[in-house]
Amino acid sequence: MAEPILLRNVGVPDSHKIEVYMQRGGYQALRKALKEFQPAALVDLVKRSGLRGRGGAGFPAGVKWSFLPKGVYPRYLVCNADEGEPGTFKDRVLIEHDPHGLIEGIIISCYACEVNTAFIYIRGEYEFGARRLEQAVQEAYAHGFLGKNILGSGFNLDLIVHRGAGAYICGEETGLLTSLEGDRGHPKLKPPFPASEGLYRKPTVINNVETLFNVPFIVERGAEWYTSMGTEKSPGIKLFCISGHVNKPGVYELPLATPLRSLIYDYAGGPLEGRPIKAIIPGGSSTPMITPEHLDVPLDYESLAAIGTMLGSGAVIVIGEGTCIVRTVERLAEFYRHESCGKCIPCREGTDWLYKILHRIEHGGGREEDLPLLLDICSNIGGKSFCPLGDAALGPVRSSIAHFRDEYLQHIREKRCPYQD
Repeated sequence: MAEPILLRNVGVPDSHKIEVYMQRGGYQALRKALKEFQPAALVDLVKRSGLRGRGGAGFPAGVKWSFLPKGVYPRYLVCNADEGEPGTFKDRVLIEHDPHGLIEGIIISCYACEVNTAFIYIRGEYEFGARRLEQAVQEAYAHGFLGKNILGSGFNLDLIVHRGAGAYICGEETGLLTSLEGDRGHPKLKPPFPASEGLYRKPTVINNVETLFNVPFIVERGAEWYTSMGTEKSPGIKLFCISGHVNKPGVYELPLATPLRSLIYDYAGGPLEGRPIKAIIPGGSSTPMITPEHLDVPLDYESLAAIGTMLGSGAVIVIGEGTCIVRTVERLAEFYRHESCGKCIPCREGTDWLYKILHRIEHGGGREEDLPLLLDICSNIGGKSFCPLGDAALGPVRSSIAHFRDEYLQHIREKRCPYQD
């Protein structure tokens, strides 16, 4: 993109300080929102922009806001900064380099949703980012952007930064709420959904960092500006984190529907050492991997779903030739086994068995019947676990067997990993 929008302050000296943020136009969108909009009009604006949740599910943000029951107070907004999906680090960049951009987005969103208390739930490992946010929140209070009667509008808002303790399950919205309430981070049964009965059993909006970060720009520039980018169903801009075997890994801001090939070759500098691409995980470790024949797929929700995968969090992991797919999937399975909260049997037992079987195949003890067994275990987890973590563990397993069955069979027949010396 010619002009960075979400990343406009990244790399600017002292961009995390409120003085620099305000010099660069910060908090002007908040002034506009409080002066020119009623809360319902702001909800309608975000609806018309088509902004979709950037945490992975892609649900329309304005529609989610409109689910709050009328006349029920208090209500809460929780910013989900528990960025735990392997390969995903876009929210970390925003939090560390532009914390006031997030805070401004939260304040406007709280005004729209008639919320007077908000929380930022940040993962335990983001120590530096949490300190940046805590400092920025103090600055926002000192300048009258948080607290009582914000900018003379009569709107009050308190914002609390809450650190998690390093559990992937707390990225799931109800697990996050349980943790925020002081209990062990276990998911809750839905329904009721958080919009009607969430934090402290009150109506609650939960949005991802990047989602809320978009809101001030939509207020400032309008819904039509936002829908002029991307596609009709996937409008706007998106942060893509790309890692793995590329020359320039990092976070790139692009319009939705940018081709995957363009992200890899034009922005990330192409494959590392020029070696051919073997597979791509397009949206975080839970999304099914695809092969180089899909390099020209547009990076939007619908196009990726059409080829059997997902945009997810927008975390692209490039896997080059010479990499063992079985070992890669074993490592991912180990992660999901470790992060399962243990609440339900399909996920607790299923992720453990997926890892054990993959470990056996990778280390020379595999059997040909292990492949249908892996798929059978996936069937016993899919759609049957208490929360989406169980389903998240299946994408790498199912897609790798579909695309690289011969590599699995080679491990089994040779009783070794062919990529090990």
